[in-house]
Amino acid sequence: MLQGAAIAVPVMALPVEEWRLYAARRWAALEPVLRERLAAASLHDTLRLGCGLLRPEAAAVLRRLCRRARAGKEPAAARFYREEGNRFFGRRHYGTAVRLYSQAASHEPPGSPEVSVCFANRSAALFHLRCFEVCLEDIARAESHGYPDRLLPKVLLRKAECLLCLGRLQDAADALSVVENKIAMDGITTSPAHQTLLKKLSQLKIKIHEKERCPEPARETCGDVQRKSEIWEENDSISGASSSLSLNFDIERGRHLVASQDILPGQSLLKEEAFVSVLCPGESRLLQDSSETVWDTRVTNADLYCHRCLRQLLASVPCRGCSYTKYCSQSCADMAWEQYHRTECSLGALLLTLGVFCHVALRTVLLAGFAEVSRLVEWSHDDDKDLRNPEARCKHLSEAPDTRAGTRSIPGCNDNGQYQSSYQAVFNLLPHAEKHSPEHKFLCMLSVVAICKQLQEAGLEGAVLNRESSEKWSKPKTCEKTSGELSPELKTMAEAMLRHMLQLQCNAQAITVMQESGSGDSAVVNKKPVRLATAFFPVLSLLNHSCCPNISVSFSGTAATVRASQPIPSGQEIFHCYGPHRCRMRVAERQQLLSQYFFECRCQACLDELESDVKSVVSMRNSFCCPSCRAPVQGEEMLCCSNEACAISVSRESLSRRLRGLQQQIKKALELLRDRKADQAIKMLLKCQMDAGNFLSPGHLLMGEMEDHLAQVYATLGKWQEAARHLERSIEIVEMHHGPSSVEMGHELFKLAQILFNGFAVSEALSTIQRAEEILSVHCGPQSTQMQELQEMKTCLSELPRSILQRT
Repeated sequence: MLQGAAIAVPVMALPVEEWRLYAARRWAALEPVLRERLAAASLHDTLRLGCGLLRPEAAAVLRRLCRRARAGKEPAAARFYREEGNRFFGRRHYGTAVRLYSQAASHEPPGSPEVSVCFANRSAALFHLRCFEVCLEDIARAESHGYPDRLLPKVLLRKAECLLCLGRLQDAADALSVVENKIAMDGITTSPAHQTLLKKLSQLKIKIHEKERCPEPARETCGDVQRKSEIWEENDSISGASSSLSLNFDIERGRHLVASQDILPGQSLLKEEAFVSVLCPGESRLLQDSSETVWDTRVTNADLYCHRCLRQLLASVPCRGCSYTKYCSQSCADMAWEQYHRTECSLGALLLTLGVFCHVALRTVLLAGFAEVSRLVEWSHDDDKDLRNPEARCKHLSEAPDTRAGTRSIPGCNDNGQYQSSYQAVFNLLPHAEKHSPEHKFLCMLSVVAICKQLQEAGLEGAVLNRESSEKWSKPKTCEKTSGELSPELKTMAEAMLRHMLQLQCNAQAITVMQESGSGDSAVVNKKPVRLATAFFPVLSLLNHSCCPNISVSFSGTAATVRASQPIPSGQEIFHCYGPHRCRMRVAERQQLLSQYFFECRCQACLDELESDVKSVVSMRNSFCCPSCRAPVQGEEMLCCSNEACAISVSRESLSRRLRGLQQQIKKALELLRDRKADQAIKMLLKCQMDAGNFLSPGHLLMGEMEDHLAQVYATLGKWQEAARHLERSIEIVEMHHGPSSVEMGHELFKLAQILFNGFAVSEALSTIQRAEEILSVHCGPQSTQMQELQEMKTCLSELPRSILQRT
């Protein structure tokens, strides 16, 4: 069964290298007979045989590794981040100050006066950023956490000023009354600080009276454009899917989705909320062993996004128990605590050490609840008795009659033949236990046992098992067990977790987000897709892979939307790309990467390349040229010029070495740009471009990237015509590689629209906006951020006076 998801296993998905090496040594030290038994064992028997193999020395190894993760609350760290925040605030770097105050707050215990100071300081930075609503929330947090009484008037004046800026005049007046009463109760003082407060109070009163006399006219909201609601009829049998899809099954392709009617480009096919998702922490979360205490001020996704709903954070709400987890609101924090984080909280360092896949496995069983996990694990034992291996089950299903009963028998479907985005569907994703290497299964088994032992030792077993109201689980069965042995209930949880860890290699979906790259203060926003989280989407996992897919997937928080990227005729299968795409990789590279999914890709793109002598799109366009006459070169290890008059030979390795050197120079040029040395960056990029032209084909992707970088530098300098010229060259190469309707083309046209908009090239900007909209509406939907920005640019340009429009 070829279920999968667009994710090549990232480094942070697996346990840290030291734990992987420890597991490898333990595996090598096992008796050959035991290794053979473990290699052939079912998941149930793997846990039964392996539970006793986690020795006390393993706990010592994990304790040492966990010290590097630093997920606990540390007062010294709080002081450091607060002082750093004050330093950046003094330099008017308010955005950085907000992040540092957030870090400080995450290290302070809840309810402490120190955490109230963090919130108050952060509110000041937010005020300068004109984020008035969020500023008010932080002021309320500072008050509720016991902000020092003597400092309160200054914060309350800030509250009044926020309310005034938001046009809430009566609330602002009430806030000033509170300040006046507070000052009166404190008694009269002639200190400069007191006089400053009184002066500010008087100024705000005057402003309120002025606004009451001359109220501002109500603003028309620019973004209130009537949005077209997408036509959507939900499928009766597949939750979140369009009625234009049907669920099919056969022995070769397993479960898969097929168009039951003709589908148009841009048509929504699936809207699914992740069953579970875990934010990817970022490499800097794991520090190297060091005798010195060094607090890290680098920003990772763990600091930028809510750990529950994945919304972008401005002013985070810290977890009550750990410093790592952060939320967008108290509501998200409370829901996460109730659903899973009360169990995960004290395991933060261990989960960071054992990797994202282990974390997803634990959170999956916590969300499902012990009763459901136990039911399905017991069912899998009964199922194993007759149809233990998945191939046998597939054969059995393929022989089932094509009736409603046959649909009911497809794994993951309920008794009514419906495939829902549920734990049952997640549980029935194939773990491919027989295809994973024995060493990898052993590593996963040791990791889940380590987590369950930590739960047991920390007294958290009850929190895991008592989630259900049923009395059956409110009093876990007592049994005789040796010291340190897992209880039967935790063994059940461990078995399910092991199953999920193995499933993730083929069924994990990377949730991506378009993230700004560079300094962020440029008039042209350069964005690139970044892996944000790892998730289980059981319905999305039904889609098989093709190196030339017919759909696009976009994300909003933890929700995925699948849209047709091209016309799909009735009866054609719906194909996702798991990562290796024909436009980005040669067929050999694609096949190698796809081996993690335990199948050989036989999509049309691969067949065309494998069965013909024609070079792949990537091979032709990302090729070298002759350093002497610039004609194409041919060959494998030794490359010969195709121009008979030249006939120069050069080794592939020497040109590859030259390419690596060129990439290093480009990297240095971009560092110069980040350091605001634009003129030096231009010189270096132009030199790189000249050098590249001597040995790279004109259509090489790196040639396009350099044009893109030059456009970015010229845009930083406000040289819009130069920027547009370079970006148009980049777009030609992107179109050559990815096609005129690709999402890559959409992103490049979006950047060109920004440049033309800022350069006042009105007619060119409007036509580019239209092209970008046509592409991005198909891939990202009409309500995506980029589509909204394009609409705002178009509205702004359309409202310009006719005289200006005629001149451009």
